[in-house]
Amino acid sequence: MKKLVLSITLLLLCASGFAQRGYVLNLSTFDEKKLHFGFTLGMNTQDYRLEFWRPIGNNPDFAYDPRWAHDQNQVGQEDTIQADLASLKMGFVASVIIDYRLGRYFNLRFLPGLSFGSRQLMYTRNGDYLPVLHKDTGTKDNKIISLNSTYIDLPLLIKYKSNRLNNQRPYIVAGFAYRIDVSKTGEEDLVILDKGSSYLEFGVGLDSYLQFFKFSTELKFSLGINNLIGRAPYEQRAYYSQSIKQISSNIVTLSFHFE
Repeated sequence: MKKLVLSITLLLLCASGFAQRGYVLNLSTFDEKKLHFGFTLGMNTQDYRLEFWRPIGNNPDFAYDPRWAHDQNQVGQEDTIQADLASLKMGFVASVIIDYRLGRYFNLRFLPGLSFGSRQLMYTRNGDYLPVLHKDTGTKDNKIISLNSTYIDLPLLIKYKSNRLNNQRPYIVAGFAYRIDVSKTGEEDLVILDKGSSYLEFGVGLDSYLQFFKFSTELKFSLGINNLIGRAPYEQRAYYSQSIKQISSNIVTLSFHFE
């Protein structure tokens, strides 16, 4: 028992000694820079918020198309067509960092870059599965419509930092982003979306001050604020697109910043 007490006492004395020595601060003047740069690598998942015309005949643009009269899945005015996200797919993000110091706790950040992602929709008619039919009744995929996106990202964020704790510093970010989808849209697409999208963004992160650079991990949420539904494709069955009243984009991004 005495040996145990002595061992615990020695451990506490050692811990006290280390505490009194203090913690070596890395990059102690880093946050005093007025302007600095870096780069970001990350992953994302993309989702949609969807609202539908119920029934589809409530959409004034919907009309019976005689070109598809032979199609046993032809949709009528009283049908309700709905799409659900089939699965979440992982995407990739790469950007540069331009950071301007506004004050002790605030920074203005611009992170232009590219992001890649994919979303897959599965359709039902009146609750039953609706096959995905392409022009000339051919089927490219009998279940799923894939919507692939390549975005030019233009986010402008305000970063609020807490007090530094040794070599870590938690923070939050909030701001606005505009994204331009530059992926090729062809006549084979059954749902055509507008190229430009606006987002409100907010997130949390942790700055870690290493010996030669600052490394940050950040989780960010992007909420789309505009309706992306575009014109219905003429060469395809229009009801896949015309059933959608409003479609907005949501993105969750896990980023790793190097500054």
